Amino acid sequence: MPKNKNIDSKIKKITFIILDVDGVLSDGSIIIASDGTEIKSFNVRDGAGVALAQYVGIKFAIITGRASKAITLRAKELKIDDLHQDIMEKAKTYEEIKIKHGLKDENICYVGDDVIDLPVFKRCGFSACPKDAVKEVAVLADYVCKIKGGRGCVREVIEVILKKQGLWEKALRKYLRNA
Repeated sequence: MPKNKNIDSKIKKITFIILDVDGVLSDGSIIIASDGTEIKSFNVRDGAGVALAQYVGIKFAIITGRASKAITLRAKELKIDDLHQDIMEKAKTYEEIKIKHGLKDENICYVGDDVIDLPVFKRCGFSACPKDAVKEVAVLADYVCKIKGGRGCVREVIEVILKKQGLWEKALRKYLRNA
């Protein structure tokens, strides 16, 4: 749900989306098998949303506080090469991504759900969080999703951005051209 009237002007400048993982791309559950393998559950709609956004030129990065093979595999599936794991000070990595891609804060959407994400929330042009984000994040977010983390909230954010930018129909053509 949009929280301020300037949301349209903020969204129109977005060309890059940075995602957190636990609580955003996943529901935040961490399952560790007896052999030490970490298992995460990801929502297919989030993946489809990433593909739609990439089709119209939006680029992505991931910054996560944990490191796991599951995250590496999911990033590879999503064709997100800019993957940063085991990052506890996300603002520094955010600044590095900005420099690497020649971005301004106003070009970046960040989707996070917990207090570790607050320093980036204060810098990015458009901040979003899942419905079940911690209160401190939800209060600062430009957009609070109707959907919980790991259940399609990334897709929701992507749809909001693409629709406000007038790119939704163009994104759909990726799938409609063969229909």
